[in-house]
Amino acid sequence: MFETLIYEKTDAVAVITLNRPEVMNIHNTAMRDDLYEALSAIRADDEIRVVLFKGAGDKAFCAGADLTEFLTAPPPTAARAVRFDTDLWDLFASMPQTLICAVHGYCLGSGIEITLCCDLVMASEDARFGLPEVGLGIIPAAGGTQTVPRAVGRALALEMMLTNRWLEAPEALRAGLVNRVVPRDRLWTEADASARLIAARHPQTVQFVKEAVLRGLDLTLDQGLALEKGLALRLSIDNRQQK
Repeated sequence: MFETLIYEKTDAVAVITLNRPEVMNIHNTAMRDDLYEALSAIRADDEIRVVLFKGAGDKAFCAGADLTEFLTAPPPTAARAVRFDTDLWDLFASMPQTLICAVHGYCLGSGIEITLCCDLVMASEDARFGLPEVGLGIIPAAGGTQTVPRAVGRALALEMMLTNRWLEAPEALRAGLVNRVVPRDRLWTEADASARLIAARHPQTVQFVKEAVLRGLDLTLDQGLALEKGLALRLSIDNRQQK
């Protein structure tokens, strides 16, 4: 069905596997298009409550972008790529389902940007995170300059970008880049268990919690509390109407 992804659905959980293991799952235009198509279908599927992301092969979740494509496209193609990439990351941000990322091995550039579009990130002990773009004369332009500082703070984010400092899994955990670090042989079991646990919860409640937290981060405390109160009231009304 997809050239660069494996898509599976079991009950309320969808699994997307980045499937270019021969090149450490680097993100190319075909993968961008496949991700957009897959996420669009998932967003419209009321049966799916949780989406799990993982990378094929032993070496990497995603080792960044395919620079042979993204840096050599002619101007009209480049303009389309920028527009389409913006649409993809906006789509990630608008997903109502819970997104969970299971990271092993290298997670660089676009790989970090994918993980930080997710709500929960689990990493194996061998995971390594880096943002090498500046050394290549480009910036992390898939949201990295915005999502990474929000996750790890301004100082560490700038150090990662400007000096290409990589984080090993334990430091990524301490910095807030990931939620949990587990042995490699337990990574998928732990991620799947979390997905099944969340999928079993009341779907509207889960969606409202995600909305309250993510939207609230861009609001003042008073505005955030008003948002929380409004969502709690909507949930209470909907629950009463369903009884």
